[in-house]
Amino acid sequence: METNKILSADILDIIFEGRNKEYGAYELRKTYMKRITIALVGTIAICILLFLASLATSGKKKVAQVMVADASLENMKQEEKKPEPPPPPPPPKTEPPKVEVTKFTPPKIVKDEEVKEPPPVQEKLEDTKIGTVDVKGAKDEGIVAPVVEQTGTGKVEAPKEEEDYNKVFTVVQIPAEYPGGLAAWNKYLERNLNSNVPVDNGAPAARYTVVLSFIVDKNGNISDINAENDPGYGTKEEAIRVLKKGGGWKPAVQNGRNVIYRHRQSITFQVSDE
Repeated sequence: METNKILSADILDIIFEGRNKEYGAYELRKTYMKRITIALVGTIAICILLFLASLATSGKKKVAQVMVADASLENMKQEEKKPEPPPPPPPPKTEPPKVEVTKFTPPKIVKDEEVKEPPPVQEKLEDTKIGTVDVKGAKDEGIVAPVVEQTGTGKVEAPKEEEDYNKVFTVVQIPAEYPGGLAAWNKYLERNLNSNVPVDNGAPAARYTVVLSFIVDKNGNISDINAENDPGYGTKEEAIRVLKKGGGWKPAVQNGRNVIYRHRQSITFQVSDE
């Protein structure tokens, strides 16, 4: 390189003077600043887009709340009552056997020409009944007429089956109750349920209703919790978790006895956008 061009020449041209510039290293170093500039501009542009997107989505914040309802009488499948057996038919009426009766008129002294019905001979009265009219029938051989029973309605009631008090009741005279009543039970659920569970699990804005049933035994303890459906996003698990801690109920009563009772509960998680 000529001496008068050294001061105005690029440093790369001085370094690669007399070398193979087509090898690639010269071109990479020559365009280094250009590539750095493009990379920086692209990175800044992507960051700006992400920032704007976060601002757009941050304006919509999801809010969740819990609603509970006593579903013990809603769509509850009642126990099928067994049809009562028909009463037995009344016994057939049997006519008592007719016994031969001979009319006997009390004796009265009159003239022979005034006699209308002569009295029966003594031999005939030995094997017949004596009455006021003649009746043809069987000879009197010690036949005893059936005893006439007091007439009733003709219906014979079947014996009532004794109720099984160890079965699980769904309909009782006095249902199981949480201490303080239904209002206290709903308040317990609303205080202990985590309404943000569906939001934390990415649930979109909607209503998520879980229907559960559980048994309240004769001592008021809760067991056998079953979820009839699962809307997802952790709602079923959260509902079961809280129900397990809600013991201490007043047991149900049927005919004055504590019985096992199945209660049904509805819990709704409401997720909405602000």
